[in-house]
Amino acid sequence: MLNPADPSFVAALASDLPEGSLHAPEPRYLTEPRGRWTGQAGAVALPRSTAEVATILRAANRARVGVVPWGGGTGLVGGQIMPEGPAPLVLSLERMTALRGAYASENVLVVEAGMVLADVHAEAAKLDRIFPLSLASEGSCRIGGNLATNAGGLNVLRYGNTRDLCLGIEAVLPDGTIFNGLKRLRKDNTGYDLRHLLIGAEGTLGVITAASLRLFPKPAEAGTALLAVSDPAAALALLALAESRLSGMVSGFELINRMGLDFLAETMPEITSPLGGAPEWMVLIDIGLPAGFGAAADHLAALFEAAFNAGLSADGVIASSEAQRQNLWRIRESIPEGNRRIGAVSSHDISLPLSLIPGFIAKAGPELAKIGVWRINCFGHLGDGNLHYNVFPRRGKSRKDHDAEREAIKTCVHDLVDQMGGSVSAEHGLGRLKVEDLTRYGDPGKRAAMRAIKTALDPNGIMNPGAVLPL
Repeated sequence: MLNPADPSFVAALASDLPEGSLHAPEPRYLTEPRGRWTGQAGAVALPRSTAEVATILRAANRARVGVVPWGGGTGLVGGQIMPEGPAPLVLSLERMTALRGAYASENVLVVEAGMVLADVHAEAAKLDRIFPLSLASEGSCRIGGNLATNAGGLNVLRYGNTRDLCLGIEAVLPDGTIFNGLKRLRKDNTGYDLRHLLIGAEGTLGVITAASLRLFPKPAEAGTALLAVSDPAAALALLALAESRLSGMVSGFELINRMGLDFLAETMPEITSPLGGAPEWMVLIDIGLPAGFGAAADHLAALFEAAFNAGLSADGVIASSEAQRQNLWRIRESIPEGNRRIGAVSSHDISLPLSLIPGFIAKAGPELAKIGVWRINCFGHLGDGNLHYNVFPRRGKSRKDHDAEREAIKTCVHDLVDQMGGSVSAEHGLGRLKVEDLTRYGDPGKRAAMRAIKTALDPNGIMNPGAVLPL
């Protein structure tokens, strides 16, 4: 049984920490972007060092007080808040933002976990490098949270998930033990890889306090095109064509449905598509070329010509300047905000084998129609098989009008994903929203192993109680 972070616990902990390390919880620590839940907390801890994090976890473990790690608060599955149970201690690393080391010759940055992702980008730019993780929330999310959720984003096709961008981590385990794993090594086969165990664990096995991050050279030439396609199958064929012609140089390949543009027209009319006729399906292609490969726009023009000849695309726009590139990306990056303003009845972060994506899209709509009349905005990272399949009320209705159908909609979509060998959580994690989904769809052997690991590392169950695994 867990105990609350009550005044006596907070007072005892405060005596072991520098003045100002503990605060009463502000509303921003107790809410999440979709407004589905409100959290609770006895106090918020704001450590300035790994040693202080260790002190906090050691005390919480002794007192059996739950600890909820909090990054930038941008998570979409409720992993950063605890709405029920004994009031926990919220642990925020927002004061731990230091750059611990920059190694241009190694293409490595070592940063503390509280550094905002945009600041990581800025530090990489000082070395004439890039850190390729790109998210809509990069101005507020923090690298520790990105690692804890194994965030994906726009460049996974070329550079991989956050897990693939990390060489080593420093972390504090539930009993206060500090794991010093910040080695900047590409190869290290010395037993179990605790780095990969803690990355993606959503704060249920410990708190990541620092990381060694991989950097990459800036592409000498970058280009972006928005091409109309007849359907998702044509988009998939275009992806194969792009990768065959530009192997290793396709950074992003985003599928966009007309519904996303309709929502922008309804909520953010200043953002418009340069394509005429409002095509039903589009792809946004981004490429980055090394020096000596010519102009990116020329390669995209050649790709469009090949796609046209193959019957895959009959219309498109190729950016001829950096401003035009940013305008094309602004369309894609504004779609989540347009969705938020409309208000989804049920949102789904799913992944599927690439070849099955067209079939899933064709099947899901008719299955949902058996439940009601919906507007569906299907978009996402086609290059890595990750779709955001979001279901909205018809015009004149709000999501609150369909609270009774939300669970049936989610089950319909997730059942189909599972039947087709996909995942019901592609890049946002499980949090608290999808704990039951792990029970319903997760492999029994995996669930048993996860529970054994949790019990071994966190026998008192203090770390992010109720997230990922049921209590």
